[in-house]
Amino acid sequence: MRYSFLLFCLTTAGPLAAQAPVPGPERDTPGPIEDNSFLVEEAYNQERGVVQHANTFSRSAGSPAWTYTFTQEWPLGGQKNQLSYTLPVARNDDPAGEKTGIGDIALNYRYQIGGGEGVRFAFAPRATLILPTGSSRRGLGAGGTGFQFNFPLSAKLSRAFVAHSNAGLTNTPRARDTFGNVAAARSYSLGQSIIWLTHPRLNLMLESTWTASHDVAGAGQTRRSTEFLLSPGLRGAIDLPSGLQIVPGLAFPFGVGGSRGERAVYAYLSFEHSFSGRSP
Repeated sequence: MRYSFLLFCLTTAGPLAAQAPVPGPERDTPGPIEDNSFLVEEAYNQERGVVQHANTFSRSAGSPAWTYTFTQEWPLGGQKNQLSYTLPVARNDDPAGEKTGIGDIALNYRYQIGGGEGVRFAFAPRATLILPTGSSRRGLGAGGTGFQFNFPLSAKLSRAFVAHSNAGLTNTPRARDTFGNVAAARSYSLGQSIIWLTHPRLNLMLESTWTASHDVAGAGQTRRSTEFLLSPGLRGAIDLPSGLQIVPGLAFPFGVGGSRGERAVYAYLSFEHSFSGRSP
């Protein structure tokens, strides 16, 4: 799996969501999982008073390359506004020697429209500042400050199915390659997923992503590449009496069409809890 796709995953490891209580007599029973997907961002912010810590690990098949990310998300006053950051650590498969280190840190802000009890649609545009904390010469970062915008839309199709759609843009005006060449790099992305709520504590997932990247290929020059992936996966939820919710997940992305042959394993583990004396 190319590092450009791994970086895309790091900076779009979507904002997470708190559990929604079930209305009626069982009001204190957690509702269906509304956690984040893996490659496609869901439009659900954290609820007031609830923080989430998410860990992801992806590894390319037949390669020593891997990526780990830690994301922490906080509601800002309530569910409409959310702040988060993503800290990545990666190991690339550079032929000149494997390199491991911190990647580019992402600072995110999202504003949620819609969602909640009885509302079928949610829209949560996100703006991200990507800091050049990773070494571009070691193949661990873009080499310049970047800006990313993503527009996730979530729709409850029925009691059993939920769909999520994404459209995104990333721009790095002064990106650098491993040789130090500078050029304006950008990428465009589309994503679509469908989640099957097979059980309140278990979801089956099918995600698809398409990415077109313009990466630095020389001084003032870029090279275009595209990638199309399908990713079947599943996630579950463990609710503890303390109010802590643990959500493990696993997915198997693979390339389609011109991306055929790309395969990876994607693992996910999140912890969600109250920080204001209320249960999630």
